[in-house]
Formats: sequence, structure tokens, C-alpha cells
Amino acid sequence: MATELILIRITGEDRPGLTASITEILAQYDAAILDIGQADIHNTLSLGILCKTEEQHSGFIMKELLFKASQLGVSIGFYPISAEEYNEWVGMQGKNRYILTMLGRKLSAKQIAAATKVLAEQGLNIDAIKRLTGRVPLDESDAQSRSCIEFSLRGTPKDRDAMQAQLMKMGSELSMDFSFQQDNMYRRMRRLICFDMDSTLIETEVIDELAIRAGVGDQVKAITERAMRGEIDFIESFTERVALLKGLDVSVMQEIAENLPITEGVDRLMFVLKKYGYKIAILSGGFTYFGEYLQKKYGIDYVYANELEIENGKLTGRYVGDVVDGKRKAELLRLIAQVEKVDIAQTIAVGDGANDLPMLGIAGLGIAFHAKPKVVANAKQSINTIGLDGVLYFLGFKDSYINC
Repeated sequence: MATELILIRITGEDRPGLTASITEILAQYDAAILDIGQADIHNTLSLGILCKTEEQHSGFIMKELLFKASQLGVSIGFYPISAEEYNEWVGMQGKNRYILTMLGRKLSAKQIAAATKVLAEQGLNIDAIKRLTGRVPLDESDAQSRSCIEFSLRGTPKDRDAMQAQLMKMGSELSMDFSFQQDNMYRRMRRLICFDMDSTLIETEVIDELAIRAGVGDQVKAITERAMRGEIDFIESFTERVALLKGLDVSVMQEIAENLPITEGVDRLMFVLKKYGYKIAILSGGFTYFGEYLQKKYGIDYVYANELEIENGKLTGRYVGDVVDGKRKAELLRLIAQVEKVDIAQTIAVGDGANDLPMLGIAGLGIAFHAKPKVVANAKQSINTIGLDGVLYFLGFKDSYINC
């Protein structure tokens, strides 16, 4: 018996029971639903249904649906789909799928136009768009506002590396952040997240704070900045800086720890990560004392950092054990993943300095956070416009699920 394929499009004011009313009519004629999708923007519905029905029933279905649409006060349209068109659509299954996440304090038409133009030039088709953040307040003076949009994409970029570089450059120019990820099961099942500490979880470099108390602040800060920019070897710079702390009383460490400036969004981020069962690690070129302070505060699972040598209640200007540098951070990420039986593709790394690049490079999702230019230039994702809880949007969380 001959069949027809009909695409039904319904738009209008949303209300409870609308979808049920439409599908009940299709059910009366035993129509098969081949595809269905719905979006709701400010209580305005857009519903699409692709159905297959016997040719003898199609006229009755359309007649009843038109009557029902009139009752409901919505618009309805019918579009015949050929077997060739349908088979071409089916053939698109198995194509690469990606997620592009756009993030900022606010997102304008200019920013969205620029990003979507890049996608079009790369031959990527947008299947769906959804907002992950809550509704944006009209009061633009709200310094804590955030706006995030997620695009579901289909296709294969013509030049992924060039596209990635273009998006990162655009993000810097237009004050927004991007994450471009393959949409696969690993993306949806991240289990381990590793953070740098200084200038990531906290808004300072602890060694600089110690140096200020020791009266060598300018000297240490200059070395720190050169190391974070990747201009000098991290272990060499670390040794030089620690040596300048010789004679500092250890009581200073407690005073600094109790007054650490926590980065915007950390409290919210840690609450959500713990709630949903993520394993959390600090992998820091800073000091164990401060990492353990944050560990107690947030229930962090692992802390690996550097141990300062202490004699008679004072710093000796030396450290104990091996330095946690960039190479060691990457090794520790792999080790923790093995211990937790987590595939490396399910890991996340977040950091700001050149010594974070190795772990950002091997993690399933590497995020440069308010990072130095060299780090941003070599990272695939970055967050520069909002706080550290921006990481949640790159993981696909919506505000409606995570507000706390």
C-alpha cells in the first residue's frame, strides 16, 4: 500500500497538552513518527514532526490537524517529503557531530553572527541551539552576569585547526569564550578534573605573597611572570624564587592561607562537581600547605604541589622532593586517571601558565583560564570573560540544573 511522508510544522503560543493533542490525531491513523523536535522561546512554540502514513489517510490527518490547530490558536503547515530526500537525511547519520559553546558576560548579535559565519565557512550545519544560562537580566550593570549558548553541529570542518585558531582570535577581539568539542560519549561522561592553583583557583601567586612578607616581592614577582610566560625554565625559576624566601617565619603561611582571594565562581563550581561525583585534583607548581588548605575547604580528592623545607620554624630557602613542573603535572594527571579507572578522554585540566600546557594538551578537555598569551595561543578552549564556574558550561551543564 502506498505511503506518504509528511513534515508537519506547528508554531504559536505554547500550552500544556498541545503536543498530546497533535500526536493523538496521528495515532488514530496509526502514523509512524520518523522524527520529532521542539523548541520553546519565551513561551513561543516551534514543533516539527516528520511522519509516515498510508496515502489514503493523509487527507484526513491534515484536515483534523488543521481543525485542531484552529482550536488551539496555532499555525500549522504541511510539507511533502520525497523518498529521495528522506534517504539523503538518513544517510547523514554517522557524520561527525560537534558542540560549540559560546560564553561571555553577555552575547550580542554581532558576536553570534561572527561565530556562525565561521561555522558556515567550514561547512558545518547547525542542528540545534540552546541557552545554558538563566535569562539575562536587563540591568547590564550586573558584574556577575553570564550568558552561554550551545550549538549542536553536524559535518566535518574543512580545516579544524584553522577554525580553532580563528575562534580563539575572535574570542579575544569580541570579548567572548569558545569551546569546540566532538559530541561523543566521552564529552558527556567526564569524571576527573585537575586544576592549577595559583591564578586559577585563587587570584594570586602564593609565592609572590610569601615574597612580599619576606621583603623580596618585586624580585620574585618578576621571576614568576617570566616563568608563567614561558620565558625561562620553571624549575630554574622556582629554585631562584624559593631561595629568596630564606628566613621567613612559617606563621606567615597560615595568615596567607586564611586570606586567600578565591577566584570568582570557585564555590559554585566545586559544589556542583562534588554533587555530581567528579574526582577533583590540584596539580600545582605552588606549595602543598596552601593546596591542603583548599582541599579541606572544598573536599578536593588529590593535592600535588611543592613542599617547602622548614627548620626551627623558618623557611630554609630550599624545597623537599621533586618540583611539580609542567611535565610532572601531565604525568600526575595520567596517574590519577589510572588510579580512578578513568579514560584520559574523560579528564579535564584547567590552568593559566605555560607550565600547565602539558596537562592541558593531554586532557580530554583542556581549558586555559584567564591565561597568559602563550597559553591561550596553544589551548583549544579558554575562559577569559567570566569566573571559573564557566567550566560547567563547557561540560554542558545548564543553570536550571545547577543553581545553588
